[in-house]
Amino acid sequence: MAKKKETDPSMSNQADFDVETGSEATEEQSADDILSMNEQAQVILAKAREKGIEHTFMFTTTFQRYVELISHMAELQKSIKDQGCLVTKEYVKGRQNIYVHPAINAYNATAAQANNTANILMRFIVQPLSDSDDKDEFDMF
Repeated sequence: MAKKKETDPSMSNQADFDVETGSEATEEQSADDILSMNEQAQVILAKAREKGIEHTFMFTTTFQRYVELISHMAELQKSIKDQGCLVTKEYVKGRQNIYVHPAINAYNATAAQANNTANILMRFIVQPLSDSDDKDEFDMF
């Protein structure tokens, strides 16, 4: 009897990266890299299941945001690799100035946000919401 594939509602509508299939691989990413990202995402989801938080709104939206940030970083990384670290900008009189590729700053900002989001995910998994009587009802959403 075939085992039914379990899908996570947090991963629906993800066009850039599908945890189940590792779709949308860029040329720079090998199949092993995608498998590794897929396996790592599955580990996060497994840990969340162990703690019973995989369907909470806060975990689901945070995990979805993290996957989205990773996909943005992959796109920015591809742009930097294709166009190089320096870009030229031409002004009115035809003079060209060289600048650092704007995608580098965007990549760094996105990486910082991804790191913050990963920290939040880790807190959800390491210190899950408790249902003790000491807490407010808000703590258990």
